[in-house]
Amino acid sequence: MQTPTTVLIIDDHALFRRGVRQMISADPEFLVVGEASSGTEGVVLVAELKPDLVLIDLNMKGMNGLQTLTHIKEAKLESKCIVLTVSDAEVDLLEALRAGADGYLLKDMEPEELCTNLKKAMSGVTVLQESLTEILKNALIHPTLNRSDEEISLTEREREILECLANGLNNKTIARALGISDTTVKVHIKHLLSKLKLTSRLEAAVWAHRKK
Repeated sequence: MQTPTTVLIIDDHALFRRGVRQMISADPEFLVVGEASSGTEGVVLVAELKPDLVLIDLNMKGMNGLQTLTHIKEAKLESKCIVLTVSDAEVDLLEALRAGADGYLLKDMEPEELCTNLKKAMSGVTVLQESLTEILKNALIHPTLNRSDEEISLTEREREILECLANGLNNKTIARALGISDTTVKVHIKHLLSKLKLTSRLEAAVWAHRKK
């Protein structure tokens, strides 16, 4: 009997970790050996458990996914690292691949596609969600578009929220102004800070003022 591929999941959302674990565990070729709710915890568990595959979310509090990936790769561990995220931003995709990611998949993918892609990764193929291939193609054909200024990767909504932060508005006021919920505002701010490599809304406000 073939030894199953061991998997570790690093994501700060418990519900998502549980869902992914259930999907992967349904395939006898995989064995989930651990979960981590933060990048810091994940780096420790990877060194301890030495899984064949590590699934890493990009947007996490504290040590983000890119930093987690970098730490794992710098430790020269054998584990293959797959980024599993909501971000389809060019800058996130390119930075993850440059940091050594063995794949980049989106959380909105069909459940049955996940195990298929993980098996490809274990065979030595760098797996990439099909919807991202055009982004990567354009980045390679037009390298001048690979701007170092992370603002370029912001969505229109994130730019609106960044402007609101620059004006000193709180989440409730932003939500009312844009016609969205407080929770949605928090999610956008989280993604915004991650893309800009900042740690607080105050830093984001200062960054926005400097760009004016």
